[in-house]
Amino acid sequence: MYEILETIQKNYPEQEAEIITKAYYFAKQAHEGQKRASGEEYFIHPCAVAQILIDLGMDCASVTAAFLHDTIEDTYVSEGDIQKEFGDEVLLLVQGVTKLDKIEFKSEEEEQAENFKKIFVSMAKDIRVIIIKLSDRLHNMRSLNFLSHERQQRISKETLDIYAPLAGRLGISQIKCELEDLCLKYLDPEAYEYLATNIHARVEERRKFVDFAVKEIQEILDESNIKGEVFGRPKHFYSIYKKMKRQGKTLDQIYDLTAVRAIVDDIDQCYELLGKIHKKWKPIPGRIKDYIAMPKQNMYQSLHTTVVTDFGQTFEIQIRTKEMHRMAEYGIAAHWKYKENKSVENNFDTRLSWIREVMEWQGGIKDSKEFVESLKGDVYSSEVLVFTPKGEVKSLVKDATPIDFAYSVHTEVGHHCVGAKVNGKMVPLNTTLQVGDVVDIITNKSSKGPSWDWLKIVKSAGAKNKIRQFFRREMHEENIKLGRSMLEQEARNKGYNFSELLNPVSFERLQTKLSVSNEEELYMAVGGGLITVNQVLVKLIDFARKETPKPQPNKNVITHHNSTGDVVVKGMEGLLIRFAGCCNPVPGDKIVGFISRGRGVTVHRADCPNMRNEDPARILEANWSGKAGTDYIVNLEIHAEESASVLQIVSGVCAQLGLFITSVNGRIDTKLRIAIVNMTVKLNTASDLDTLIKKISADKSIIEVFRTVS
Repeated sequence: MYEILETIQKNYPEQEAEIITKAYYFAKQAHEGQKRASGEEYFIHPCAVAQILIDLGMDCASVTAAFLHDTIEDTYVSEGDIQKEFGDEVLLLVQGVTKLDKIEFKSEEEEQAENFKKIFVSMAKDIRVIIIKLSDRLHNMRSLNFLSHERQQRISKETLDIYAPLAGRLGISQIKCELEDLCLKYLDPEAYEYLATNIHARVEERRKFVDFAVKEIQEILDESNIKGEVFGRPKHFYSIYKKMKRQGKTLDQIYDLTAVRAIVDDIDQCYELLGKIHKKWKPIPGRIKDYIAMPKQNMYQSLHTTVVTDFGQTFEIQIRTKEMHRMAEYGIAAHWKYKENKSVENNFDTRLSWIREVMEWQGGIKDSKEFVESLKGDVYSSEVLVFTPKGEVKSLVKDATPIDFAYSVHTEVGHHCVGAKVNGKMVPLNTTLQVGDVVDIITNKSSKGPSWDWLKIVKSAGAKNKIRQFFRREMHEENIKLGRSMLEQEARNKGYNFSELLNPVSFERLQTKLSVSNEEELYMAVGGGLITVNQVLVKLIDFARKETPKPQPNKNVITHHNSTGDVVVKGMEGLLIRFAGCCNPVPGDKIVGFISRGRGVTVHRADCPNMRNEDPARILEANWSGKAGTDYIVNLEIHAEESASVLQIVSGVCAQLGLFITSVNGRIDTKLRIAIVNMTVKLNTASDLDTLIKKISADKSIIEVFRTVS
């Protein structure tokens, strides 16, 4: 452990070295007597974390915080002690990586999510927090073999899902690659052992080939009077593992186990060398990638090409400048390692813009688990590079749509998006964008804003949360109250208690189907007409039926007649008779009665889907008596041309017939290019239904009208 003191003296000016050394002894005393799971002194851990940061070239405050990062959490040291001894800057870094231990959490999963969100918020204030945390996680992964199998699995999964992708997004490839290999060691030990054994067995063969390739490329450089360095780099296990899984290949079928790198002075030399390599060896189509002209999201730049030698050997060559190589190896840490370089400063600002964007949309997420899941989706997904009409490159998540693109340009462009052109052609808004597409968004300032259906289309967490924030802002408290009131009233009409129907388990089923993240959002959507009352209640009632034990039928039933208005049901005497809200039967429909435990008899259409799997013993014979005096509700679906004024047509016909519309919901199907309206109408007589359908169908813009079960 004392060796690190010499390293500190060599790498930092005298005054800074004194501060770091002071932190070394301060932390050593604080952790005195503590042991790790391996049985070693605990102080080995902060020393190892500090060494990783020194290797990355991090500044004095970062290394100081590395020594102190566990003192508040695991020792008698207080925040005040650190502030007094080392100042506010170091205290802020230590606080950023300290876990939340003063709060009681419902589960370990919730605690992990809350702690990670805290780290991310701290990281937005000072990026050094996440670099310290990544170094901390790297050393913990290096010594994971001393923990239980269960903890190895959990920590490795969390590292692979969150920390390794973050290291990649920040461009720190050294840490990213080692974390991924260590995760593979614990998540799929058989595959890791197979790769380690077989790749090592072929190491001499591979070394000879790399020496050959390096010599050939060096000759090209010498002949072209280009100064440069050429060397081989073995690909890390996890990248080979992913390739084998993705392409369904064995290790023998993976030829580019080693990449050869050429480092030159400037960009012109990069392209010159690429051309001469392609003249010497044949490039494989589709394997030439220009990350210089189109950098990755983490600002990585390089030329990649895979070629085949005259004797059939395939290998990858990466060509980059010295500056690009520094950025590829150290990523955002290069800001401290190469302080004198102005372009490093510019790349630093560009990398931070991504973090600022995440913090902008995360403000709308209250639940930490949702935040972490959203972040994982954005950070870990493959990127798709597309262009604006002016040639600007936009990096989007895999399977992104024009709506994702619109929101990446600007929030208001997303809100007012009404259409999109891809490569000059109009496309539906749910089109999956491909690498190289030129995307042009069509906006309309008079557009009322995004559609709720967009939440099912967009892929990026940023776009989803901007859409949700729009609805939260636009839908006032009145809509929340109205939505809840509508659901409670309709539930009562159907003989249910809404608060009993909506519970944590049923809401979990509901939110996936309706794309709502919490109950408040559900009420807003219902109150604003974005989701119908029946869409919610039918699903909740169906779930309640499946979860409620079926009652045993009474075999000693006395047959009698009971009527309500113009319906007669054979069954048990004294039962309340109601009409089902799911199928809304009207005179002329074949009907049945269904015994609902504690809620009387509900009259359904005989062909109601909800009756298919019910207990036959609970289904009673029912008939229309021919007596008048009851209002009937009917559900209709109308398909019309996209440009049709469907609501105007429908409301006009209903007014003419003296019928009352109880609910209406309209949308545009972007795939079919048609308008779809679902409506519920109260009929006065049985003949009203046929008349209503005929009159609506008479309009030329109407494609079809049909009755539905809600």
